[in-house]
Amino acid sequence: MQQKRLSQRQLAQLLRMDPSNLSKVMNGKLPFSEGLVNKIVVDLGISKSWLRDGVGVPYEKSPIARDMCMTQPMEVTALREGTPVYDIDVTAGNRSLVEIFGAINPVGFIDIPGISQNSQVVKVRGDSMYPRINNGGYVAIRPIRDFRNIFWGQIYVVELEEFRMVKYLRRHPNPSMVILHSENPEYDDMEVERSDIRALYIVEAILNYEVS
Repeated sequence: MQQKRLSQRQLAQLLRMDPSNLSKVMNGKLPFSEGLVNKIVVDLGISKSWLRDGVGVPYEKSPIARDMCMTQPMEVTALREGTPVYDIDVTAGNRSLVEIFGAINPVGFIDIPGISQNSQVVKVRGDSMYPRINNGGYVAIRPIRDFRNIFWGQIYVVELEEFRMVKYLRRHPNPSMVILHSENPEYDDMEVERSDIRALYIVEAILNYEVS
């Protein structure tokens, strides 16, 4: 509750359990069962060893996005083989990415092991996801067709009516909403309606160029 800044009622909603029963667990009137532990782990994405034993960190879910630190700029070729790279700032503008990808040609292609040819590589501007994603870094993204299949705690490009952004998606106590979370602690969480999300793209790889 402290980690997510939730009330008991909000936590009960997230766990889909009766608030009075959760209150009894919190007050020691009902046992803190292994089933409830597992429910918290699954529904909230919390580390079981941290929750139960105080070991490690609360969020240690394996990331989908692969981190690839490059010491040299990406080698983009004109050969139509590999993953397409677009000269698009994914965090700027409000035009649909589907529309953009259909209207312009990629600037080239990259062939990097671990990056699917079915993805699109685009640039990220801003420091809200720093240090995970550098300002000017690239991400390989893939569209999500069914919004019911959200992998909580993973990084997505979220497309809203007026702008796009790269954020972690976290579960909201209200199932009609989601929480957009930044890596950079200087940025506050954002709460948005699911219905306001026009499109979602999961980030499959992060390509940061590090200057030595």
